[in-house]
Amino acid sequence: MKKILFAASECVPFVKTGGLADVVGSLPAYYNKDEFDVRVILPKYTFISEKYTGQMESVTHFYMKYMERDCYVGIMTLTYEGIQYYFIDNEDYYSGNAPYTDAYYDLEKFAFFSNAVLSAFPVIGFKPDIIHCHDWQTGLIPVYLKDHYAGDEFYRDIKSVMTIHNLKFQGVWSIDAIKKLSMLSDYYFTYDKLEAYGNGNMLKGGLVYADRVTTVSKTYVEEIKTPEYGEGLHGLMQARSNDLIGIVNGLDYRVYDPENDELIPQTYGVENFRKLKKNNKTALQGKLGLKVDPKVMMIGIVSRLTDQKGFDLINAVMEDLCGDNIQLVILGTGEKRYEDMFSYYAAKFPEKVSANILYAESLSHEIYAACDAFLMPSRFEPCGLSQLMSLRYGTVPIVRETGGLNDTVEPYNEYTHTGTGFSFEHYNAHDMLHVIRYAESVFYDKKREWNRIAERAMQADFSWNRSAREYEELYLEMLEE
Repeated sequence: MKKILFAASECVPFVKTGGLADVVGSLPAYYNKDEFDVRVILPKYTFISEKYTGQMESVTHFYMKYMERDCYVGIMTLTYEGIQYYFIDNEDYYSGNAPYTDAYYDLEKFAFFSNAVLSAFPVIGFKPDIIHCHDWQTGLIPVYLKDHYAGDEFYRDIKSVMTIHNLKFQGVWSIDAIKKLSMLSDYYFTYDKLEAYGNGNMLKGGLVYADRVTTVSKTYVEEIKTPEYGEGLHGLMQARSNDLIGIVNGLDYRVYDPENDELIPQTYGVENFRKLKKNNKTALQGKLGLKVDPKVMMIGIVSRLTDQKGFDLINAVMEDLCGDNIQLVILGTGEKRYEDMFSYYAAKFPEKVSANILYAESLSHEIYAACDAFLMPSRFEPCGLSQLMSLRYGTVPIVRETGGLNDTVEPYNEYTHTGTGFSFEHYNAHDMLHVIRYAESVFYDKKREWNRIAERAMQADFSWNRSAREYEELYLEMLEE
């Protein structure tokens, strides 16, 4: 039995701020349980619902030397949906109402977490063959395996994988600060290790010292080797090319299933979506105060409202879009200028635009199930989950050809009658507007073709099964070395 431990700062259903939590909470269930024992370790934040904390059991506790202090480390455990989770308990670090607060304090609490994770192995009765680290919050773990713990026979054969979910976030502060928080010597703060552009960089440590580096789509692997997408680490990504692979994220089809989704008014499947899906549209139109019309094209957006997600493009052509025979439904929060922009157009065109400046899980499901198309014009997108959700619900994605969007949405070809969505290549507002209007023309003038695109989208397999097999192959390859 191969033992794998996921280490991460967030994980559904316990804590979530983004797609990282979906990956860590969903993927372990899809491994072959006859061959892999996959467990998860994360901080025990005080805001985790009592629904879960009430079921946790204490494994043990100990005191760990951290920055010249003896710090309490409690270990709690919970088995949830067949997966065993461990929680690092220390209320000095993990109190509050959010996983990320003050930037410097976050660096300290995740440096503490990385130390505590490795210190816990001898006392929890689980020694992983591979520790799978996720994002900068766990970037020090591969470094510590080669440093603090290198001389300890117990740790010597443990290997590490570092997964980049978004290279933009790296855990950066001054060298003196990172040196203090990590308790690493001067040796580690050179340009080929944790130093980057005069600062210390926790993610870079993981990328340098991990046995393998993965990221969440094949296109993103190539993008992060370039100055445009490499966030200053493109040289390192090039240097680690032989150890760098892309595995596209999956979607938990148990949660996102239009045939069994309790959060939508009308369930439907690939056989009957032509008749039933429109019932979700009219229900949502009525709920949001839009003009109730099952024949009008409804385009959905569920996103953080930031530049990364392409909202400067939408802003540039929003007046044009509002002149088209479409409805726009927006759900999300983010930069105030984009919140204000959507609110302005919702007030100006109340029957055509609905701006929901909040996040509600149930409403997101209703949007995926109701809309005809889903707009996602990201500047960059390591993988993206929203387009996978829209495919699953037969809501045709309109995306920019970047990262995981390029890997998961096949552009419609009117001559070969193939494709699961629409896409544009250049980061340009008018290119985006052109492809949206092309999609509108297919929706209104070639409805049978549109339905076939939606049908192919629903039949595409982006469940975690495929991704889990690729990770299994990676682990086996590492363990044979």
